[in-house]
Amino acid sequence: MAVLIDPPSWPGHGRLWSHLVSDVSYTELHAFAARIGAPRRGFDRDHYDLPSELYAKAVGAGAEEVGSKELLRRLKAAGLRRPKRAANADADAG
Repeated sequence: MAVLIDPPSWPGHGRLWSHLVSDVSYTELHAFAARIGAPRRGFDRDHYDLPSELYAKAVGAGAEEVGSKELLRRLKAAGLRRPKRAANADADAG
């Protein structure tokens, strides 16, 4: 049971990003993110997009460093994965 972070290797907006997740609860994830100064707007469905500038702070605060595949595996195993809905899912639902 932990807060997990993958390496800052995801490019966007001229920066590199990590994913920060909890394998316990969203409550734990939001509390951890607040402690390290991650803005709430960085939360995306089931994870925080964390800029590389906050990576060391997250690890120093106790986030477990894992690879991206391990992070996703553990998020799914915890039942906390919220995948994006397919683009045509709304059209099919009607």
